[in-house]
Amino acid sequence: MRFQSDLGPMDLKSNHASPVLADQVPVNMSRLGRSSSLTPYSATYSSGLHLNIPRRRALSGKLDEVRATSWLDAMKASSPPRKKMNMDINLDASPAEVDALYLSWVKIYPSALTSFEQITNYAKGKKIALFLDYDGTLAPIVDSPDHAFMSSDMRAAVKIVASYFPTAIISGRSRDKVHEFVGLTELYYAGSHGMDIIGPLRDSKIPSNNPNCITSTDEQGKEVNLFQPASEFLPMIDEVYRSLMENTKDIIGSKVENNKFCVSVHYRLVDEKSWDLVAQRVFKVLENYPWLRLTYGRKVLEIRPIIDWNKGKAVEFLLDSLGLNDRDDVLPIYVGDDRTDEDAFKVLREGNKGCGILVSSAPKETNAYYSLRDPSEVMEFLTSLARWKKTEMATH
Repeated sequence: MRFQSDLGPMDLKSNHASPVLADQVPVNMSRLGRSSSLTPYSATYSSGLHLNIPRRRALSGKLDEVRATSWLDAMKASSPPRKKMNMDINLDASPAEVDALYLSWVKIYPSALTSFEQITNYAKGKKIALFLDYDGTLAPIVDSPDHAFMSSDMRAAVKIVASYFPTAIISGRSRDKVHEFVGLTELYYAGSHGMDIIGPLRDSKIPSNNPNCITSTDEQGKEVNLFQPASEFLPMIDEVYRSLMENTKDIIGSKVENNKFCVSVHYRLVDEKSWDLVAQRVFKVLENYPWLRLTYGRKVLEIRPIIDWNKGKAVEFLLDSLGLNDRDDVLPIYVGDDRTDEDAFKVLREGNKGCGILVSSAPKETNAYYSLRDPSEVMEFLTSLARWKKTEMATH
């Protein structure tokens, strides 16, 4: 079954590839802390992932400004004022116009609540695997990322749904941080956009001697797989974090967060007149790190290793870990709100494997099939899913 609206197949022209920062130059391998047999420009990483290494010429101040200006446009587009839209809409549109546009959009991406029967009809006889983003999905977007707490009611909803379905949290935050926020041991966690995964033991397709996949124990003493495909980048990420802390400390409202395998530069509390300064400072730090790339989300710039790994890859890895990959009797459901979740939506759409649910009160181009307005609707959806499963089990 293809998940689609009553309006027929969707043909969106979204381009979710990460922007390229600069031209390519030879890589300083010593920055990775190894003499390394890796060959510049076409390196085979120890995890078996293939790296496309960008060369980089020294940036002139003028070129830096041009690129920062270009990124400033992207920062504004990805961070619209609340109640405004981020597609082709006038930011001065009236509330009535905004509501009309949303109603048109939701016909293409219907609410997962009003379409709940359709989803559960397809789920009959299938094993659901549930994947959830954190910020903006389980917890509201707040000014300070340290205060993005989920409610006790949401925690209860996640706990009960995890008692019926294998459930994983896939977040851009560090795995330890998101685990601290969620506080549930019955879940699987993938932090740093899937670059730090703790999941069930499995008959792995990854060689047992792979240095990025090890057997560990969780808080309950249960053996689990710990998969970190970017483990060799940790010293570099720490170095970039310290440098960004130093170089942005004079920008009022900026906050640099170390998410272990990526660094997040938040500008939610920065005066918009200084957003270009944030971009310039980030570019300045990244000049000497061609193995890192810059992406963006809602009022955040994120620095990540250049490896072929994202939330979509994390979904595939966890499905494989659970023994649920490439099966017709499995329905993966992914719920997320940000552009980084599009990689997961795309995996489910392209493989007709399951359905993505975008959390947004504003029209967005997306690879998801359904929508929910906000975390409160996410909680209602999770509660309904658990109630449906309980009823189904009682009647069989």
